Parts: sequence; C-alpha cells; structure tokens
Amino acid sequence: MTAVRISAPAGSPQPGLRERKKLKTRIAIRAATYRLIEEQGYESTTVEQIAEAAEVSPSTVFRYFPTKEDIVLTDEYDPFLESALRERPADEPIVESLRHVLRRAVTLGFAEEPEVSRLRTKLMTEVPAVRSRMLESMSVTGAVLCRVIAERTGREAGDLEVRTFSMGLIAALAETAAYWAEHDHRDDLPTLVDRTLDSLVSGFAGPENLR
Repeated sequence: MTAVRISAPAGSPQPGLRERKKLKTRIAIRAATYRLIEEQGYESTTVEQIAEAAEVSPSTVFRYFPTKEDIVLTDEYDPFLESALRERPADEPIVESLRHVLRRAVTLGFAEEPEVSRLRTKLMTEVPAVRSRMLESMSVTGAVLCRVIAERTGREAGDLEVRTFSMGLIAALAETAAYWAEHDHRDDLPTLVDRTLDSLVSGFAGPENLR
C-alpha cells in the first residue's frame, strides 16, 4: 500500500504462536534487506545475501515475498486499512474518515521507523522495479477502498465513481510519497496527505456523492 502504514485496531485478536513465528521471520527478512540496501544499494543486494543475513534459506525468502521488490513494499499494516476505516463513525463523511485514518497511518509509521519510511519512499521514487511493482499492487488496496466506500455511500463497489475515486486516491498517495522523497523528506507528511485529499475532493465533480 504505497508508503502509508496502518496500526492494528484496538481489540484485534492476538496472533497465535505459528503466526508470531511467521511474523518474526518476515520482520527479520525485511530488516536484513533494509540494512543491506543501506550499505550497498538496491541493485547490489541479492536475495541470497538477504537470506544469509536473515539466517533463512532463499526459498524461505521467496515463500514470504514473491519478489525482492515485495520485501521493500510490503509491511504488516496493510491488512488493517479496511478495519481502521470500518471503525470510523458510520455517519462520518468518507473523505473525513480517510483523512483521519491516513493521517494516523503516516504519523505512526514515521514515528516507529523514520529511517525505514524515508528509505522506502526513496526506493519507490528512484528504483524503476520497485515503482513498477508498487503500481501493480495498487489494485489490491484500491479494491479495499472500493468496498468500504461502496458500503458507506450506498453504492456498488463496481460503480465508476467509486472505482475512479478509490484508484485516484491510491495513485495520488503514491505521488505524495514520491513528492516527499524528491523534496528530501523535509515536508510534514500528514500535511501532504491533507493537501492530497483536498486536491482530490476540490477537483471531484459532485463531492457530495462521497458523503
């Protein structure tokens, strides 16, 4: 999901031992990847090196992440986007729900791992393979938004307006991350997210349809 991160909602069931072990392995693979990329660059970092640094086999790396690009782009917060949006009041305008969830996501994500957040957005901007993979994965997050927006507005998830707004937002967030990285991460990221939503809504024909 672009560069934003969502924390697990309050009251979420705690994972079992097997899931905790899998989570530990995923985190170890990602940590090794980021460390190696920082030291020697993205192109010079191989899956074999990542596996050795994470103390797993290359096949294990591929079992968790189909491509090297997925290691950079995937985190444990993506599945909670839908839950976080559903926690918002049912009568709240969907744009304001999105604003709240996205601001929370980028604020917590940066607070927890500022250097990782900077590196991810830098790679998304500078490495064609990472950006290409990100664009491929955008449809998954877009489908999540379509479901939530459709339910909140009484529309169908396949409606043109729902689909274009959802995918437009995902694409806009990708550009927001790129803008942030291109400007050396000087700007306040939550403020950039606000500006992104404002620009989408003000340019949307009939924004009342999303309320």
